[in-house]
Amino acid sequence: MLILKDESQNLYLYIYTNDHIPAHVHVFKGRKNDTNRHSVKINIGNENEPPSIVKVDPDMRNEDIKVAWRLVAANQEILLKKWNEIHGVQKLESNQRGGTRRSNRKGKSGI
Repeated sequence: MLILKDESQNLYLYIYTNDHIPAHVHVFKGRKNDTNRHSVKINIGNENEPPSIVKVDPDMRNEDIKVAWRLVAANQEILLKKWNEIHGVQKLESNQRGGTRRSNRKGKSGI
């Protein structure tokens, strides 16, 4: 489900309705159905934790990753609220620290 978009940066944030905790978004460079699109998965975090990068397409540019993280950070409260509307309120604070998977990049937060 498309949740937020930044057309000036060509970034689109999705929350999948059949997804799992911890609360996270999938950020695509370009529309999700475009060919050769790149994406980054970012945990939303909460009032006590900043967003954190979980998985990055190895072909995504560093600058696009930074912009995606900033977009999630700037809209953290709205995104967490939307996650809760879609998935129901859960004990997100204790589950945010779940395991992470990374492609060819190390996890980053506070970019």
